[in-house]
Amino acid sequence: MPNEIVSWLKARTDSVIVDCTVGYCGHAKNILEASAPTGRVIGIDRDPLAIRACAAESSRFGGRLELIKGHFVDLKRHLASLGIAKVQGVLFDLGVSSPQLDEPARGFSFQANGPLDMRMDQSIGRTAAEIINHTDEADLAKMIFEFGEERFSRRIARAIVRARTQKPLATTEELASVIESAVPASYRRGRLHCATRTFQAIRIAVNEELDHLEPALRDAADLLEPGGRLCVLSFHSLEDRIVKRTFRSLSGQQLTIRTKKPLRPTQEEMDHNPRSRSAKLRVAERTHEVMSP
Repeated sequence: MPNEIVSWLKARTDSVIVDCTVGYCGHAKNILEASAPTGRVIGIDRDPLAIRACAAESSRFGGRLELIKGHFVDLKRHLASLGIAKVQGVLFDLGVSSPQLDEPARGFSFQANGPLDMRMDQSIGRTAAEIINHTDEADLAKMIFEFGEERFSRRIARAIVRARTQKPLATTEELASVIESAVPASYRRGRLHCATRTFQAIRIAVNEELDHLEPALRDAADLLEPGGRLCVLSFHSLEDRIVKRTFRSLSGQQLTIRTKKPLRPTQEEMDHNPRSRSAKLRVAERTHEVMSP
């Protein structure tokens, strides 16, 4: 939803927009082009490969793109380090970038065989392999059910534990095969690949994706100047639920909700980019300064 995001952010020549998940620079480039010649984008991402890819693009924008390797949970600290107190817009694109999905070595997708990693930042944290090989069955089933909303979570967890007693699961292909063996044949023939929800659940657990979202959204609201916009693009119901709840809790205090229902991609975009089909965009606007008690 690139055009919609640029429009809702109201990018202009004096804007400072923060892209909290800059990824491979797609939205950042659109914002910079719309806010030429002097608008700025601060791009944050914990994936060093994404930051490196963005840096290669930044030279053509004459220093208007500033990149920070870090996590959006530290949004206020990142901006303070640049001497920025207020911004005109903040974007969270919570999806996994296509280059991350398409690179087998990252282990995000079952479409190609690769190591079970799934870390956004491959220098820190537990890998997917460590989680699925060392989490007990009950906790594994709970994780797959809660983070993947997978109805066959218990069967899948049982099958994973059974398989890993033979040898540790190490690749995306091995995990996908175990999942396929655990679910009914009718489920394997469904519209959605039967491993999709489990892979999502493991990725969320590896990167602790839901833990930091609400506090980061609240920090973003604090940093907006009056009239500034907060845009959040989510790709599954768990994220969207947190965004919806947080926006509602701040409504009337700091934010005015601009999208009563989440905006969805056009059919044309979904046809061109099937990965966009689950995208939901919510937008809120900073209302006024909140007075200290």
